[in-house]
Amino acid sequence: MKHIKKYTSYIIAAGMLVSMAGISSCTKNFEKVNNNPSVVSKPDVKFLLTYAEDKMITYEYTEWIWESMEQLFRFTQHVTSDPYELTNNVNTRFGNYYLQVLPNLFEIRKQIDAKADKDNYQKMAAVSYVLQVMHGIKVTDMNGSIPYQQAIQGRYDGNFSPEYDKQQDLFTTWLQELDNSIATLSNSALMNQVSYGNADVFYKGDWNKWIKLANTLKLRIAARLENQDNAKTKLIFQQVLQDVTGVIEADDEQLSYQNPDYFAFGMGGEINYRSTRYATTSIIKFLKASNDPRLPIYFEANDLKGSYNDTLTKYATALPSFINPLDPLIQYQGGPADFTTNPTVANYIKNPFVVGNSGAGSAVSRYFLISPINRKFFSPRYNSTSGEFKDVKVTATEACLLIAEFIQKGYAGSVDTKGTAEDWYKKGIASSIKTMNGIAVIAGSTTGFSGSGDAEVTAYLNNPEVKFNGTNDLERIYIQQYLNFYRNANEAFVFSRRTGYPKNTSAYYARETFNEPIPRRFWTVDPGEVNRANWQAALTEEGFTANAQDVLTLSKERVWYDVPAPEFGKGN
Repeated sequence: MKHIKKYTSYIIAAGMLVSMAGISSCTKNFEKVNNNPSVVSKPDVKFLLTYAEDKMITYEYTEWIWESMEQLFRFTQHVTSDPYELTNNVNTRFGNYYLQVLPNLFEIRKQIDAKADKDNYQKMAAVSYVLQVMHGIKVTDMNGSIPYQQAIQGRYDGNFSPEYDKQQDLFTTWLQELDNSIATLSNSALMNQVSYGNADVFYKGDWNKWIKLANTLKLRIAARLENQDNAKTKLIFQQVLQDVTGVIEADDEQLSYQNPDYFAFGMGGEINYRSTRYATTSIIKFLKASNDPRLPIYFEANDLKGSYNDTLTKYATALPSFINPLDPLIQYQGGPADFTTNPTVANYIKNPFVVGNSGAGSAVSRYFLISPINRKFFSPRYNSTSGEFKDVKVTATEACLLIAEFIQKGYAGSVDTKGTAEDWYKKGIASSIKTMNGIAVIAGSTTGFSGSGDAEVTAYLNNPEVKFNGTNDLERIYIQQYLNFYRNANEAFVFSRRTGYPKNTSAYYARETFNEPIPRRFWTVDPGEVNRANWQAALTEEGFTANAQDVLTLSKERVWYDVPAPEFGKGN
């Protein structure tokens, strides 16, 4: 896989870029429009949205390997694998925002404003704000202050030196933009509104679903603000509860992306690039103890299948002591999140357990004991020519479990919560199990069940490890959030960073010992002389070391909302 190009000036390039590539409906009679055939002066705003939506997903082609699997999922202990250095291949979210997403969203609004009947396009304009907030949250998560209010002004106003907005100001701006979008999208007085229709990859122009997404994004922001501004978190939560349209809570309202021509790990399914990823001891232990239907969806079985026990008996060989030979789910085993903490077990991650005699003419059997991640679940073309990639970027489970969390913490006040914390918890879990199984079906991967899944969901919700018990209910909500984010590395990392869960000392689901320093942020590159002063001013205000890319420094420097958060594994 090729390294990602290191951009030296994201903002300048974004200010000059007109990214209309691949829009076939806008390519007629270029010679009458402009001498430069690469520029479209009057693009169809519908396809500008298509392009932006597509790029919000497909830019992750390299992020999956370099950032999600090699870094973030290791830090959250969803997977274990060889530790690799941080490289310039992380943080592609930043460049994508300014090069591929924002320019087209700004252009949508510019083109709408120039229309004689612009009042008929107000809901289309509102949607563009929801998208740029959604990706903007992800960008600030690991970068802190970023250009926003003055971003893209180079394209229209010649301002190539945009100021960096502080993270706390970004959230204030985004909440207002989301509220404005919700007001516009829910305004029944706006008649004769033009729709994106099928050009809207995510929601096919369904305004109500866009409102639900906007409200769910408000919950994302509320969760991030909790440690810095608890009162604001409560206020946002109560506002969302009172909105008549509500949040994403049904599976058909989720923000999904499915594309038979997109290969998240390349056409050859290069998910093993540099290293195979495996289950951690902690996640396998919990999934097995709770009889979680997602276990075979998330992880592959090891080699302890079929007649392996006959071979062990024949050669009077016992399995390694970390494996219980009576375990009914013996085919699923995890390895230490940090290889150094248990080198004996870690040795079996890459090396087989050998049974038999090695002498001439003797048979030898080799069994790999540690379960890899379910590679076809993530990469449908892994060892296959069939299967399609589907991802659900904003799930009903995320919204439901955040509501359950905030109710459990008493944040609702006197507002009608439309159910108890347990009700929302159960709804979120049910959606996660069915959503993950649906992704697996489309990928042609191992599934957790066939049919509706209702029986499996009911059994899981009644499992003693899952049911509310009046003792550690908040932790149970946390762990279900954690398990659901197995498909979303950024949200998994943000969750563990803000809460400190899984917790080191937990008797319910304990985080494993992890001796590596964990970066709390990434870095933005020097934009060059034209905007270096604003970049440096932002870093100074945040207390960040310019150009620092070493993990030790990055582990000590936090973005604004992360400053009061606990250390990994040290939640309350």
